[in-house]
Amino acid sequence: MTVSDGGSYVNGGAEATESSILSLDDGDIYVCQDGPRDAPALLLIHGSASSTRSWDALVALLTGSHRVIRIDLLGHGRSAKPADRSYAIPDQARRAGAVLDRLGVEHAVVVGHSSGGVVATALTEQRPDLVAALALINTGPSLDALIAPEPVAIGLSQWPPADEQLRGMASTGFSRVGYQIPEGLLDDVRGMTYHSFTTTMRATRSYLEQQALPDRLTVLGKPLLVIFGEDDRRWRSSSVFDYRTVPDAKVELLPGLGHSPLLEDPLRTAGPLLAFTALYAPGWTE
Repeated sequence: MTVSDGGSYVNGGAEATESSILSLDDGDIYVCQDGPRDAPALLLIHGSASSTRSWDALVALLTGSHRVIRIDLLGHGRSAKPADRSYAIPDQARRAGAVLDRLGVEHAVVVGHSSGGVVATALTEQRPDLVAALALINTGPSLDALIAPEPVAIGLSQWPPADEQLRGMASTGFSRVGYQIPEGLLDDVRGMTYHSFTTTMRATRSYLEQQALPDRLTVLGKPLLVIFGEDDRRWRSSSVFDYRTVPDAKVELLPGLGHSPLLEDPLRTAGPLLAFTALYAPGWTE
């Protein structure tokens, strides 16, 4: 099923947003495409308890030179939320690869925010032929970098969380207390099932427990960009330098921004990302 959302960007040659639901073997995945379809492919993968709309402000800055593809991971957004399917990171990555295959994409630069960067790493491990380069935005390199959150007791009977509790949980995703959290992002959490929420959180932790991301990325030999908001309240920003063990990795620390620079300052986030993709994105014949 394909549904056009209508509208188009002012960038030359950009095409209207196109949304679709792709039926994979283990669940339906929501996909959104923007920009010229013959431009280099850029896959954006959101973080835990989020969705494609976390990228909304950034997309318009990318479509002038890219075919921007966004997906809702299984359990999130407008994708299916089955209770009997795996939410493990390798399985989420496998689905992302299957989506690109279905869209006819042979090579893509893959960008992940937060735990989306973990999925992007797993996709690169599985499909090195598909991933031309990798960019991580505020993706913690290992559990050692995690800033311990205040314990939040949420059981199935309290799901979804009350608004006050939900805003408190989401607040650490931004650099300052009092940041006006977009209501749509809160709706993304409300729209999850208790099972998909808790299981996806555990899946990220399990993957990082097995091996730190810099160690995984070193052996892959792919171009790597890591962007990190310096005032991240979920991961120690100094941990971004752990990625420098990856040969030729580029690291960009953004002062004054927190865990979600793509929302807090899309323009500053797009700058290093576009400079990176200009070097490593597959060529575009205009």
